[in-house]
Amino acid sequence: MSSMHLTPNLYKRSAEQEPIRNGFGRGLVEAGRRDGQVVALCADLTGSTRMKAFSQEFPDRYIEVGVAEQNLVTTASGMAHMDKVPFASSYAAFSPGRNWEQIRTTICLNDQNVKIAGSHAGISVGPDGATHQMLEDIALMRVLPNMRVIVPCDSVQAEKATLEMAAEIGPMYLRLAREKTPIVTSDDTPFEIGKSYVYRKGGDVSLVATGSMVYHALKSAASLKQAGISAEVINCATIKPFDRETIVASAQKTGRVVTLEEGQINGGLAAAVAETLGESQPAPLLRIGIEDQFGESGQPDELMKRFGLTAPDITQKIKSFLGAETGAKSKNPGKTKSKGGHK
Repeated sequence: MSSMHLTPNLYKRSAEQEPIRNGFGRGLVEAGRRDGQVVALCADLTGSTRMKAFSQEFPDRYIEVGVAEQNLVTTASGMAHMDKVPFASSYAAFSPGRNWEQIRTTICLNDQNVKIAGSHAGISVGPDGATHQMLEDIALMRVLPNMRVIVPCDSVQAEKATLEMAAEIGPMYLRLAREKTPIVTSDDTPFEIGKSYVYRKGGDVSLVATGSMVYHALKSAASLKQAGISAEVINCATIKPFDRETIVASAQKTGRVVTLEEGQINGGLAAAVAETLGESQPAPLLRIGIEDQFGESGQPDELMKRFGLTAPDITQKIKSFLGAETGAKSKNPGKTKSKGGHK
């Protein structure tokens, strides 16, 4: 296992759950208490993005811009230029989905100290459907110079991330899910922007997960153990800057890597891992996530199953991947081929 101080009842049906965005709300209020320069801006979604508590406790430090996401981030950029620490929140489909150009030009190009919280990301948004299921945000934000991208795995980690974002200088994006997610970490679990952490040690395959998929990776690893497969689970909570050392060290040990994300595999976590492996540690790679398609309307659990993102689905895909890879090695001694996954 590991010494990461994860929650003790993680693998039980009684595991505690909470929306990841709740941690952001708590962290933002605490950041406001610690620093009078912290301000908040929202596009008419304080309840949904969990900014309401901040707006109530610090009404003179809250700005409601209405349904105007481009104005949301440009106003935030101007406030950052005046030494404020602005947090701007909306649905991820609208920010960065609708206002990416303004983020690029007014925030990143000028390296302004703006923190962007994109809520309701991923297919688990549910019945709102494809228009509101933001799947491309990791790819959009990781290509921007100066931007850091953080994807917490649960509400506890989201609170820590929010506080650390407030204390550090520079543009940052925080990706938040809508639905309740099992609480994986505890107050004692380490977190630092720019670091990935091994949550479960293993020697046969590396599972590199981010956001809500960390829980499913851990559940899958437990199932794989029963089949005699030792899976290492890594929580990649920071997509950029990317912790290359942790990923390379794990790939060197296991020789096979699987990525898991609730978003597009093209340009997302899978791309960051593939780039790292290609440059530093070539290894067979299976990418699990959304495969170049839009979401659908449905209940969150239905959609996770529909797109093959539940723990049982993941376990079966990994078994097929490892079986195909073992077969390739036995037929081609001394050569490494990747079959059964997306290259």
